[in-house]
Amino acid sequence: MKTRWLDRRIGAQGPYLTLCLSEDEFHAAVKHLKCQPTEWVTKSAAVHTYASPRGITCIVCLRPGPDRSPIEIAGLLVHEAVHVWQEWCDDIGETHPGREQEAYGVQAIAQELMAEYARRVENGL
Repeated sequence: MKTRWLDRRIGAQGPYLTLCLSEDEFHAAVKHLKCQPTEWVTKSAAVHTYASPRGITCIVCLRPGPDRSPIEIAGLLVHEAVHVWQEWCDDIGETHPGREQEAYGVQAIAQELMAEYARRVENGL
């Protein structure tokens, strides 16, 4: 299973980013990073962050299901986008980002995650 890495456009160079919709995808992404896996998703969604000399990698994991509405999926992806933003700020030592910078950053991450989710839904996950 090949990991699809997403656009890192949230600033100078944001974190490496991918979306995993299954435990197998998560393990493939972690294997690609040559890291030790943690628990995939304990509830609905999670962000796993791995550090390397090249910067951080955020693996967003989402447990899709037929009982989840598109609005709930969007909400979960925005929620996880905020965590990605927070991880990136911590990584670069940014303790007080401007509000507009933060809004654009979260928007860019959320859009990237939603676009990937939509692409995956169109292709049968």
